[in-house]
Amino acid sequence: MGLQQKVALITGGARGLGKMTAFALAQAGCSVAVSYVNSKQEADQLVDQLKEFGVRSAAYRGDITKSEDIQHIVEQTVHELGDIDILINNAGPFVRERKLFADYTAEEIRYLLSGNLLGVMELDHLVLPAMRKKGWGRIIHFGFSHAAEARGWPHRAVYAASKVGLVSFTKTLAVEEAQFGITVNMVCPGDIRGDNKEKWIHEVKSIPDMESPRGRPGAGEDVARAILFLCEDKSDFITGNMLDVSGGLDPIRTLPIRS
Repeated sequence: MGLQQKVALITGGARGLGKMTAFALAQAGCSVAVSYVNSKQEADQLVDQLKEFGVRSAAYRGDITKSEDIQHIVEQTVHELGDIDILINNAGPFVRERKLFADYTAEEIRYLLSGNLLGVMELDHLVLPAMRKKGWGRIIHFGFSHAAEARGWPHRAVYAASKVGLVSFTKTLAVEEAQFGITVNMVCPGDIRGDNKEKWIHEVKSIPDMESPRGRPGAGEDVARAILFLCEDKSDFITGNMLDVSGGLDPIRTLPIRS
């Protein structure tokens, strides 16, 4: 796969989809750094597990909504593991509680925008110089299923707006950086919930899910496999794309907007 000796940074990588992506990249030969906010125990445990694949690994605490934390995460990764070749922007706040936009506080709006759009852009900006110098880089953004269609999503106004803005940024950055051997893509998971985020496909394939057109729930491995493919050396012709990994499920259902 040509990923040996590469260095990957996965934000929010201590648990869930980030954790499964860390396993996939470590198995492919990448050194892996993960960031976390509150999951220190899980992050330290993951680092030990990744090292069993014979790669280097480290974990750093940092909030993706804070510029100083973003700078710290990147600096520590480069200092300990080397220049970042692969950036997986997995971290991003999501409020499961349904609420009208008018009911959000200004602080909540800024928090969601910072975590899902501005922080991602800052991270990308920090890793680009080294990627350009090497003539190789992979940047992965996270969206939601059907994000590329920019439809309205009642009760998810701020989250949806930030991710749809990220769609445009993904496409723009992909075009600007293609000449430097850097690809930029977005992976859009479906409604993968709870423990399933850290499960392998064989663990969920026999479980019926009547909401999913595929007929089974999604697993963390579904998303990790897609990311691994986009990071491969021979995937350099695939850039500026939004890849739904949803089993065909549309998460934006018609909902009454009255609270």
